[in-house]
Amino acid sequence: MGKTLKTFMVVTDVGFLIYWLITWLHLVPKEYLYKNYDNELMVAWNVSFVPLDLLISCTGLLSMYFFRRNKGLWQPLCIISLTLTFCSGLQAIAFWAIQMDLDWFWWIPNLFLMIYPLFFLPGIMKFGGENDERKDHSSLGG
Repeated sequence: MGKTLKTFMVVTDVGFLIYWLITWLHLVPKEYLYKNYDNELMVAWNVSFVPLDLLISCTGLLSMYFFRRNKGLWQPLCIISLTLTFCSGLQAIAFWAIQMDLDWFWWIPNLFLMIYPLFFLPGIMKFGGENDERKDHSSLGG
């Protein structure tokens, strides 16, 4: 697991934890809230991402922990985390597209979630057949 991948995962995993903390504490200024934020259905839609986002953070952080300890479990956890990250971004983008709501404040982070895993998943999956988890990781993001 290279430095680039670790950086993306830390930003994403810690970012989700911070986002949900800020959301639960109602610290997001009203002008940055998504359209129809007061609508119960919209709130339920947003909150429906909590289990997914927390699972992403848990699997991602555990993956980095196991990698540092040279445990092979890092790889499947990393694949799960990156796959779920892609799905989280895809679901949000699909929703905003169906709503025809193009607010770059919400689209950019979700496009990031959808796109960055695609650069790392092929290398991590290809890496799976090797015995030494700590061999040259140049193909895994630096």
